[in-house]
Amino acid sequence: MNTENAYRYAIYYAPEASSEWWAAGSHWLGRCALTGRQMTQAVIDGVAPEHFHTYTQEPRRYGWHATLKAPFVLAAGESLSSLITGLRSIASQHAAFAMPRLQVSTDGGFLALRPTVHHPHIHSTADACVTGLQALTQTLTAEDLARRRQKGLTARQELYLQAWSYPWVLDEFQFHMSLTGSLRNMPAAELTALVSAAQARFDALPACRFTHLSVFAEPQMGDNFVWIDNVALRT
Repeated sequence: MNTENAYRYAIYYAPEASSEWWAAGSHWLGRCALTGRQMTQAVIDGVAPEHFHTYTQEPRRYGWHATLKAPFVLAAGESLSSLITGLRSIASQHAAFAMPRLQVSTDGGFLALRPTVHHPHIHSTADACVTGLQALTQTLTAEDLARRRQKGLTARQELYLQAWSYPWVLDEFQFHMSLTGSLRNMPAAELTALVSAAQARFDALPACRFTHLSVFAEPQMGDNFVWIDNVALRT
């Protein structure tokens, strides 16, 4: 697998690979983005296994994470090495911190873990990744722009799309760790069962920390995203 010249890269928050948080999220999605292995998903009462697999298909491709800088193509002349160098500069200006409690939410029309309170360090770190790495990225194509406009954008989101290649950044950013794709066609009984199962699984985990920025890659167009590196924040 060639990640030195990947089709796209992304900057994520991802739990430590040795942590209960990484294991819980990877098992929920059914894939470990570190090893690339498929994982056996839990059996959830009230949800057919094939339905659970389908509901988690979209986030499974991207790996267990929260997006800080959405997937991008490197600009001509840039490399994974220059991306890591830029990320180290950002990380040196931001200290590690304890995460607020994350709770199961259906906001946005999908199941995800979201912070129970606004945390300024989460937002300042994400903002720095968005703005500090933009010079390394390739300008979006017309097709990319059209795809990201499909859900409908406000005037502010359109400005952000053009400036930062993604609409939901800066004051539009909402930290979340996706547990499913769209809930639109999910029967109410299955949604209730999924929410209950997610609460039981993730509410029982110990507090987690935000200690590093993770680099993920999409080796070829359409491939699953894989973890390739961590850059530590200041301790």
